Amino acid sequence: MTTAATGTASRTLYLARHGDAPGEGGLSAQGRRQAAFLGERLRGVPLSAIHHGPQARARETAEIVAAQRVDGAPVPRTCESAGDYVPYLPERREVASGLPEATWEWLLQLPERERLPGPELARDALRRFTGAVPGGVARHELVVTHNFVIGWLVREALDAPDWRWIGLHHANAALSIIHYAPERPSSLIVYNDIRHLPEELRWTGFPPGLRV
Repeated sequence: MTTAATGTASRTLYLARHGDAPGEGGLSAQGRRQAAFLGERLRGVPLSAIHHGPQARARETAEIVAAQRVDGAPVPRTCESAGDYVPYLPERREVASGLPEATWEWLLQLPERERLPGPELARDALRRFTGAVPGGVARHELVVTHNFVIGWLVREALDAPDWRWIGLHHANAALSIIHYAPERPSSLIVYNDIRHLPEELRWTGFPPGLRV
């Protein structure tokens, strides 16, 4: 969709969490299989850009997805704001009635490299990845990123409070899609979609008590 009056066009944002990875390293064999299935799922999507975080697990996932394409896929590009960080650390009073104490304490114990640069990176992610795009050509963009960042962008699409990225979980190689049309509210098309993965590859990276 394009709006002539504003010179903007729609953006469809595809958000994928990286495949399964042991610790902070690259993908496991299982993660590489997940990434390949994700690539098959997205093969027919006319992607304008592929962004990924700087961590090896995100980069490898993006490269495997790009390798599945036959239409001259865009080269995957590293983007710091698609990295692994805490997008917003709430004050205790903001979530006094809804955030378990154990979750709050866990957030405070995360490494400073994930907490301190998080707010600025999160603002940059909103600037880079959300909203309609200038010009008359609609865009389809893939961001291969991490659980927290997906929760942050989905929260923004739903106009939820900043702290509500907490509790939005995403499985490895699952797919969420947000559509931004000019002069319209954003639309969350799908969330945590794992139907492209075989049963044995689903739900990794997801809290066991929430798997269905």
